Amino acid sequence: MSKPVKYYYDLLSQPSRAMLIFLKVAKIPFESAPVALRKAEHLTEEFKTEVNRFQKVPCINDNGFKLSESVAIVRYLASKHNIPDNWYPTDAKKQAQVDEYLEWQHNNTRISCALYFQLLWLKPLMTGKKPTPEAVAEHQKRVEDTLNVIENVWLAKTPFLAGNEVTVADIWAACEIEQLILTPYDFRKGRPRLSAWMDKVRAATNPHYDEAHQILKRISEKTAKL
Repeated sequence: MSKPVKYYYDLLSQPSRAMLIFLKVAKIPFESAPVALRKAEHLTEEFKTEVNRFQKVPCINDNGFKLSESVAIVRYLASKHNIPDNWYPTDAKKQAQVDEYLEWQHNNTRISCALYFQLLWLKPLMTGKKPTPEAVAEHQKRVEDTLNVIENVWLAKTPFLAGNEVTVADIWAACEIEQLILTPYDFRKGRPRLSAWMDKVRAATNPHYDEAHQILKRISEKTAKL
């Protein structure tokens, strides 16, 4: 008898949180294997050899089958397990609409939000140096442009990114955008559709959404007091 998939993750990682939420809402059995990125546990030779050759999270080990990259993992697990169809539809056109966002995000939501977060929060924490105003303005502009496309294009006619039902596309996008709470930038301001959509995604995936973001929220609240 096969064992549940072993899931390696760190809740400070946006796609790690997204994958954890997906596993829970889709009711896919898994064994939790947290990895402390802050302690460089992913950079050991053992991790490279035994877990993920790319030394990143999230990743899985499904009874000896190792796989990295969260989008690839979603597609694999959705094809293997009988999950509610809305999360990753079996209908070719509906699935393609979800995939459209998952492919678009790499050079948009993922990169713009992650680089801005790194510039404003992660790099100062690691180096003790604040970013220049010019760098902040440049990276914030990229975030604004991306979020404006989500507001005015992706959410222009439908309540969710790929149609009328919540899908993995919404989970992945929301987790990337939620990371911005560690920066001074208010991503909801002036974006009523995006703001309402974030609330819908949270409601559709709770209590798992809030559980996955507990650490992020605590860090945000602690930072706000400094």
